[in-house]
Amino acid sequence: MAEPTTVAVVNQAKEPAGEMTLPAGTFDGPVRRHLLYEVVNMQRANRRAGTAATKTRGGVSGGGKKPWRQKGTGRARAGSTRSPIWVGGAIVFGPRPRDYSYRLPASARRSALRSALAMKLRDAQLLVLDKIEIPDGKTKALVQMLHALGLTSALIIIEAADPLLERAARNLPTVKVLRAEGANVEDILRYPHLVLTRAAVTALSGRVTA
Repeated sequence: MAEPTTVAVVNQAKEPAGEMTLPAGTFDGPVRRHLLYEVVNMQRANRRAGTAATKTRGGVSGGGKKPWRQKGTGRARAGSTRSPIWVGGAIVFGPRPRDYSYRLPASARRSALRSALAMKLRDAQLLVLDKIEIPDGKTKALVQMLHALGLTSALIIIEAADPLLERAARNLPTVKVLRAEGANVEDILRYPHLVLTRAAVTALSGRVTA
């Protein structure tokens, strides 16, 4: 059995604030790249609107009258001006509204989330803070905190709702704040650094080992 992993914990000024032993089975598993790929594809497919649509002959207005008589004109037979070969006619085999969403097994999703967390730890892109407090909810205060931590782009995961922190990050395109319940593989991989609070580490452990 692998030895427990211990990481340094810092405060918002990047000053030492103790250590934390990471929960077993949360950050120490193998990195399963194929599962990361599958889960990210699933997340993207689930966001697709699937609203692209074209009209078949039954949906195009007009064309009810036969444009000319069947015989005697020297032209090809035509029954409607809404035939697909006419300008303004219908579309053959065009896209129709559809649902692209699907779900992978829960065990696969949990394993992929563990892999993403393990990758961040392995690549030294994981930072644990004792807590995060932005009392006034100002973006400037969050920018100062990130500067002190030496970060420019990061995903911040907290245990529960923090309206002030979430508001402070709203105007920063390179920063995102998520609650532990909403942590997902795509966002963890998208941002170069992952910042967790102590409480968020415990909450994430409950999610991936359930």
